[in-house]
Amino acid sequence: MTDITSVGEILIDLTQSGVTDRGIPRFDANPGGAPANLAVAASKLGAKTAFIGKVGRDSFGELLKNTLLENGVDVSGLVTDPAHRTTLAVVSLDSAGERHFSFYRDPSADVELRAEEISEEMLRNTKILHFGSVSLTAEPAKSATLYAVKRARELGALISCDPNYRASLWPDEAKAVVEMRAPLPLADILKVSDEELPLLTGTADLEAGTAALTKLGIRLVLVTLGPKGAFYRYGDATGTVPGVPCAVGDTNGAGDTFFGAFLSQLVKRPGLNGLEIGDLEAMIAFANRAASLTTSRHGAIPAMPTLEEVLG
Repeated sequence: MTDITSVGEILIDLTQSGVTDRGIPRFDANPGGAPANLAVAASKLGAKTAFIGKVGRDSFGELLKNTLLENGVDVSGLVTDPAHRTTLAVVSLDSAGERHFSFYRDPSADVELRAEEISEEMLRNTKILHFGSVSLTAEPAKSATLYAVKRARELGALISCDPNYRASLWPDEAKAVVEMRAPLPLADILKVSDEELPLLTGTADLEAGTAALTKLGIRLVLVTLGPKGAFYRYGDATGTVPGVPCAVGDTNGAGDTFFGAFLSQLVKRPGLNGLEIGDLEAMIAFANRAASLTTSRHGAIPAMPTLEEVLG
């Protein structure tokens, strides 16, 4: 039995790492893609994870496959596409370390994942099936992702979701909101950023926004607040768990590390049933520590901490 199976995009983050002595930006080719990031983060923290997605038959695709393998992620669900290249995302950083994305994927391998390429055995043998919204931006990946989510749910898996809004991948904000909200009733656990909460609910108020989301049937909502930590709603219970201060390297992968770390702790117990608030807050504190370590470094997957580092 796998603890966490992620479905969706895997790509190369061409992440700005500095400038040359002539002022020309320098970029590193870092493995990335939010669902793949989460699978690695959870694996490095002790969970048994798997990934379902598609890469090109090229050097970047090989790099991504090897990165998953090196980090203990099952790649039996990773498909190689001979006709489309591996997706690229150029990640520029501002002076505060915040990210700005430009995607080269029209089309590219991650978008070409098809439902018939997804193993039912993988969906049957996972405790949690995780997905995001980037793979919902184009067909056939959209239908493949929704098939995986619905079928895994039918087979008894918990469903976790991180909308991971990327404006440049949608024709407009209104379309993005409709498409990101549509599958939320399928989710048991939702992680959003404080910037995504008003997008999905129409309010930045943490209490009101998370209450609206739980009315969709979501049992646990986590809202990441950057250096301030994370807010949670579990039924009628709400609270904030403080963050861990750090010097920012870049924020790429921090949210994926947070959620992967949280889920790596959740799978140690029997799902969400009977979850005590003290235990929930301890798991969020663990996730905050992991995210802080990632934020203090550069890149996404290369920056993710080990269990020993988080417990340190």
